[in-house]
Amino acid sequence: MPSVSCPICLQPVLEENINKHLDSGCSIHVAPQGEPSSRPKNTALKKLAPIFSQTRDKHTSTLADDPLVPPSMTQDTPTTSKKRKFQVSSLSSKRFKDTPSNFKSSVPLAERLRPKCLDEFFGQKHLTGPESLLMSMLDSGIIGSLILWGPPGCGKTTLARLLARHVDCNFRELSATSSGTNDVRAVLEEAKATLSLTGRKTILFLDEVHRFNKAQQDVFLPCIEQGQIQMIGATTENPSFRLTGALLSRCRVLVLERLTDDDIRGIISSAVERVLASSPRDCEQPETERAASPSVGTEPMTSQNSLSRSQSQSSQAPISCDGPRLPYAQLTDRVISSIVSLSIGDARTALSLLELVLASKPDRDEHALLASLRRSVSASYDRVGESHYDMISALHKSIRGSQGSAAMYWLARMLTGGEDPLYIARRLVVCASEDIGLADAHALPLAMAALQACQVIGMPECRINLAHCVGYLSEAPKCTRAYEAYNRAEVAAKLDPTMPVPMVARNAPTALMKELGYAEGYNYNPSFRHPVHNDFLPIAFRGDKFLKEVEDLSDKVWDERELVRWEQEENGGRLWKGRSSV
Repeated sequence: MPSVSCPICLQPVLEENINKHLDSGCSIHVAPQGEPSSRPKNTALKKLAPIFSQTRDKHTSTLADDPLVPPSMTQDTPTTSKKRKFQVSSLSSKRFKDTPSNFKSSVPLAERLRPKCLDEFFGQKHLTGPESLLMSMLDSGIIGSLILWGPPGCGKTTLARLLARHVDCNFRELSATSSGTNDVRAVLEEAKATLSLTGRKTILFLDEVHRFNKAQQDVFLPCIEQGQIQMIGATTENPSFRLTGALLSRCRVLVLERLTDDDIRGIISSAVERVLASSPRDCEQPETERAASPSVGTEPMTSQNSLSRSQSQSSQAPISCDGPRLPYAQLTDRVISSIVSLSIGDARTALSLLELVLASKPDRDEHALLASLRRSVSASYDRVGESHYDMISALHKSIRGSQGSAAMYWLARMLTGGEDPLYIARRLVVCASEDIGLADAHALPLAMAALQACQVIGMPECRINLAHCVGYLSEAPKCTRAYEAYNRAEVAAKLDPTMPVPMVARNAPTALMKELGYAEGYNYNPSFRHPVHNDFLPIAFRGDKFLKEVEDLSDKVWDERELVRWEQEENGGRLWKGRSSV
């Protein structure tokens, strides 16, 4: 059978194997030298333009074979953006002769220890458990388009890569922080061509998908709807607010939860075992320590002083906390507990802290090491993210529930996280009228004074004014009569916006208006020594009570179980004094 010349590597390939040869990256199905070629003999091979050539020098091949390199750097993701001129494949092997080793040594521990299979993945059992819907879809070979929503460090990127590896699809990875629509269109066109020529599907993983605006998100719609590509988007923001309804209707949203303390301990245990297996430190220890330390791969002398072999066989086994981890004497139980606490369910943070510990000297003072770890972690608070609204909601509800301690805590959390004090003060003004209302006439003036104090003084002193206001509002009696009355009146007002004002309530500044009956029959209340009646409501609503009386509890609920719970939790087991009046 005649052979053709590959347009990429210029080697002869049998005509029937050209597609497989291209899919393999020009590594298989090369025809023997003696096979005839379909190219005319007198036709010289023209040198291709650099844009069509794929130079695979020693450096590029090393990167492609390195499991530590992210897939996006080894799968020739096309880039058409004029601003992005840096291409890994075009780097000179002479200039970057030592780049692979340098690259490997500079990769953070969290990236080097990414799980290679789902069995090594910690947490998210509601998604990766054997009975989960996602695993059922994975067994069928079709996962569709997904949106992975969860906090940082919960495993979104790792899960996406593992899913793509399991279904055996082409995998392309982009980040919305550094890519644009041109990059996305190039991947989409490549996916269409691959599906048409080889029948193989492509999974596009788009990190930080919420960074794309609505117009950019619309680029995915046709390809997702027609099945030309499967998109997996990762986001830390609420998809309901940051993604378009059209994109959400074509994708399934999977919620990833923050990792538990047990998950973080398991990750630390597995990481230490893998570090010990990949870089044993026996040769770096003195003879006395080497004799006392078990070598890597052998059973330790005592199970209480090292990671047991059973833990290496099961990555989900909790780490033991009975002593230092040989040969890392600085990795004590207290240090591990501090890492778990400081990471707050973020695996990336936990592994970064672990890397700092492993890099420290074995004889370093434990207290100094713990202090260094605490200083290296900053508080996680996003002033425009979902936690911004969650915490202000927690503050407001704590005040409404007369829980002063809880309200003070959330106030401190927001201020120490960098929240604008004016934002908190404005919410306190709303709370003063909504929840305290008619029960305490001093609440609203105090809240306005706190707002003015924040404007004049500023942080950090205005935190005292806010604490003063929060404490007062928390202990003040609560009344929502005015708030609920307006809500009822608003519903009535929207029923018929054209309903006329009663004649008795109209203004009559001129003689003509008085002749027309404006204000006729109006009783001026201050002129009487006794109460008088006027019909101020339209006829359709006469007799309705929007602002109810203080003793009117007709719309309130009696829940004996919740009352007993309050008596036990907050009233010291004593009966509520209001029971006798009911």
